[in-house]
Amino acid sequence: MPSDEELEGVTLRVYLALMKEDKPVGPRDIMRNVDLSSPSVAYRHLQKLEDLGLIEKDRYGQYAITQRQSIRGHVWIGRRLLPRLVFYSFFFMGVLSIEVVIVATRLLIKEPLQYDFVLLVTVTAVATLLFLIEGLLLLSKLKNGQTA
Repeated sequence: MPSDEELEGVTLRVYLALMKEDKPVGPRDIMRNVDLSSPSVAYRHLQKLEDLGLIEKDRYGQYAITQRQSIRGHVWIGRRLLPRLVFYSFFFMGVLSIEVVIVATRLLIKEPLQYDFVLLVTVTAVATLLFLIEGLLLLSKLKNGQTA
């Protein structure tokens, strides 16, 4: 199994481009999809992935994924790789929405809000925001081929 260090940078971007495809593709397709300078650069990264055992070349010179590689801190959803932190933010978003409904209900029945509950809502909102921002930063790094 390849390490995270072997699957990074342009090689990771090539791997992700192959994962998005539903059919085998050649070096020219990868060159266009990953915005590489030439088919030979794409071929070099395809060879590296083939040496790692993640893809294989068919008799027509087309490459297809043979093994889905896990990437530290990320989760595969179908053919897309998403940072785990995004899902944590969704969890806190759900908790925050329940807390907001409770606050709205208390305000409608004119019941005073307790200080500790306001603090709890604030902490949940901050946690939601932090996880979402960090998850989106990781997603942008992933698009540039960085895993850490």
